[in-house]
Amino acid sequence: MEIAPHRQAELIYLLRHDCGSCHGMRLEGGLGPALMPERLSDWNSEQLALTILYGRPGTPMPPWRPFLTDKEAYWLAARLKAGLQP
Repeated sequence: MEIAPHRQAELIYLLRHDCGSCHGMRLEGGLGPALMPERLSDWNSEQLALTILYGRPGTPMPPWRPFLTDKEAYWLAARLKAGLQP
């Protein structure tokens, strides 16, 4: 799944700042749970991508569907599963 390099940079920025505002700036948890590979080991990429796209009803997790394509959500899910360097 190919994402243009400039868009990859935008997505990583979004992940670190927008997602980080709830999941912690180092993605180690905060209002939302940690997004570290160990924490996500029971989730497959599809589950993560769908959560990114549609949120989690009844929780503060919003849907990011208005801002991301399916391909971008799957790309982010794969990055989270692999782990991001701080």
